[in-house]
Amino acid sequence: MRQAGAIPTTLFLLTSAVGWLLAYLTYLGAGPTPALWVAGLFLALALLVGAAVKVARQWERAVVLRLGRFQTLRGPGLFFIVPLIDTIAYWIDIRVITSTFKAEKTLTKDTVPVDVDAVLFWKVVDPKKAALDVEDFSNAIAWASQTALRDVIGKTMLADMLEGREKISRELGRIIEARSQPWGVEVISVELKDVLIPASLEDAMSMQAQAERERQARVILGDSERQVAAKFKEAALTYTDDPVAFHLRAMNMLYEGLKQNSTIVIVPSSAVETMNLGGLAGTTALGLQLAKGREHKPAPARPAAIRPAA
Repeated sequence: MRQAGAIPTTLFLLTSAVGWLLAYLTYLGAGPTPALWVAGLFLALALLVGAAVKVARQWERAVVLRLGRFQTLRGPGLFFIVPLIDTIAYWIDIRVITSTFKAEKTLTKDTVPVDVDAVLFWKVVDPKKAALDVEDFSNAIAWASQTALRDVIGKTMLADMLEGREKISRELGRIIEARSQPWGVEVISVELKDVLIPASLEDAMSMQAQAERERQARVILGDSERQVAAKFKEAALTYTDDPVAFHLRAMNMLYEGLKQNSTIVIVPSSAVETMNLGGLAGTTALGLQLAKGREHKPAPARPAAIRPAA
């Protein structure tokens, strides 16, 4: 409810004060009866002044009716009306207004119940239409927004609603704009705040997303295995054409294993014979490699034993 302005109240009090002062002076000079007439006259004048003078704030427009018919729009600032003939039916706020609305347990196109919260930003651009063409434009905007939201939800799949909020917001704004334009209202934007789905469906969607991530991980792992196998194939072709390289690679693998903390390494006898580790030359070469490794370690591990497997 709009409160009375400060200027009309001040004028009413000032006129009343002047009237009582003149009434007192009249009482001193002419007696009580003329003083009562003067007081009553100035009281009536004060009431008329207070009713005639109005002040509209910067963001307000006053809808003035004269004998029940639309007369004019007034404001902002100071203006006057004819008491007892003119009335102010509405004070219209032309600032941007924020309204929240929601749709509870509304079925989507794929029959999933959802709760949707949204925010509407709008403003009155034609105060005359807002006051005369609709009974309560704020309430009408709220109902139009809610019904439009339910209509859009019923035509949208759940996946599209979760991923395409901007598209749904634009569609909502278009529908609400078409419904509210005859009321002198302009829709600035519509924003979806939240989309709530049942807890059981959330669990199912979480499991689906987890399964999809596992599938992608397996695909990536399989692709990595394929690339590794291709590289091994290339290495095998290289070792087939160069037995010396294969021999050095085998000795290096054995050496890398002996550098660890393990104390016993079991090597198949066929591998020992292939790498010629059983002979004097192979044993000497392996010993030299181990000696070089111990020089770089302050606390060498116990000597490892090579035991050919039967």
